[in-house]
Amino acid sequence: MDHPLMDLISARIAEAEAKGEFDNLPGAGKPLPPCDDPENAVLNRILKDNHAVPPEVAMSRELARLREELREASDRDERRRIIADISMTEARLEMARGRRR
Repeated sequence: MDHPLMDLISARIAEAEAKGEFDNLPGAGKPLPPCDDPENAVLNRILKDNHAVPPEVAMSRELARLREELREASDRDERRRIIADISMTEARLEMARGRRR
């Protein structure tokens, strides 16, 4: 059974084709770029277009930022807070990596 909107979608596409709205599109006649993960291609494109990254990457970036902050910090209490944040972020990162294994 088709989705209830399939007829509407097909009609809109046919109408756009008849009006020539698909003529002269950028990349027309060229092959599609290679895709490493065809099953998740749309999801990966949405993530990329919205600058989303996997949690492990975000946490690694956070660790780099915290380490830089630690290098620049001179206040003892501030350094302790940053070290605690680094420790918690490292633990979260290890847990996230463990779930992937």
